[in-house]
Amino acid sequence: MTTSGASNSTPGTLYVVATPIGNLDDISARALKVLGDVSLIAAEDTRHSARLLQHFGIATPLAACHEHNERDQGGRFLARLLGGEDVALISDAGTPLISDPGYHLVRQARAAGVAVVPVPGACALIAALSAAGLPSDRFIFEGFLPAKTAGRRARLEQVKEEPRTLIFYEAPHRILECLEDMQVVFGAERPALLARELTKTFETLKGLPLAELSAWVAADSNQQRGECVVLVAGWQAPEGEAAVSAEALRVLELLLKEMPLKRAAALAAEITGVRKNLLYQAALARQNDA
Repeated sequence: MTTSGASNSTPGTLYVVATPIGNLDDISARALKVLGDVSLIAAEDTRHSARLLQHFGIATPLAACHEHNERDQGGRFLARLLGGEDVALISDAGTPLISDPGYHLVRQARAAGVAVVPVPGACALIAALSAAGLPSDRFIFEGFLPAKTAGRRARLEQVKEEPRTLIFYEAPHRILECLEDMQVVFGAERPALLARELTKTFETLKGLPLAELSAWVAADSNQQRGECVVLVAGWQAPEGEAAVSAEALRVLELLLKEMPLKRAAALAAEITGVRKNLLYQAALARQNDA
């Protein structure tokens, strides 16, 4: 790595360094080496990060890179990088850029031909997903939902029929309202999990249907504190009669009074656009219940 003050026509490297989300033992040996060797550390909150560096005996200078100054200060960091110095980017906790500042600096660095190197480590959403017991082969991360109920429900409606596992971050003072809105939009029985204070002393992972999870959080104010990750099972298309609209069933019932089942299902499919097989199965189910 290039040390501070070096003269070098070759640009330095921007290291995107993951830091612990709670348990300090989760920092990697590589991360510690990088943070100790670079010329400057761009930190979301220099006061917060100073305590982390002090704990590990790292004396590298810090400079603020947060959401309010990232666009303006990016040039300052870029100048250091283009001058041949190495810079590390860290957030308050976890992997930078994941619902944290840093995107603009990384984009500027790459556009300027500066090498950007990830130094992986803790990430709350991945930690929660790994222990949730929900499908993990395909998932989407929605970050933080809007703070107001109307905006939050509107965003949830957009992913209501998303089949992949849904992952959200939420502030502790909004977690109960968030779960209540999820219950309204996704339904009371949709499986979900609250992962709270991951890697910390009071770590909690609780999986329940949304209605039960919401009630559980409402009954215990301790579950309304700390950093929260909410995972919700993806939408599953209804099968059989549940997949057929009420109007299609009404048409089917009228036709069944006038013609054989197979013909009624075929004609109802032409009228309503619902698949013939679904209508046929629904008709069979109704005959068996009669």
